[in-house]
Amino acid sequence: MNKTSAKEWLTKAWHNASGAKIFYDVSHYTDVTAVELHYAVEKILKSFLAYENKKIPKTHDLVDIYELVKNHIDLEGEKVFLDQITEYHIEESYPAFDRRMPAADEIKEVLDFTLGLFERVCGILEINIEEVKL
Repeated sequence: MNKTSAKEWLTKAWHNASGAKIFYDVSHYTDVTAVELHYAVEKILKSFLAYENKKIPKTHDLVDIYELVKNHIDLEGEKVFLDQITEYHIEESYPAFDRRMPAADEIKEVLDFTLGLFERVCGILEINIEEVKL
């Protein structure tokens, strides 16, 4: 088991999640906040693979990643969030003018899910949450 690698993934996840919280708190653009939330959840889930020294897939599909780690955490009842958050990921670096702006209440719900997931995963991996909030 590689706790150090898992901590690194969770630290980066915290950067995205806490950034999303700051954006939400100041009513920043929800599309930007949504991208941060996507990256946070992706890194949180991938921390399980890092912990097991498994290959980290180059995918941003959260349902696919969950399928690789579901022996660690049960998110079956919350897969709707994984589908929803996967849609927040952007492949292109140029503006997509037809991209929807998630509603603030949707962002709040996803933010709460993400912060809760972060805490759950730290607990499952027995990682002190304060050590990854750098």
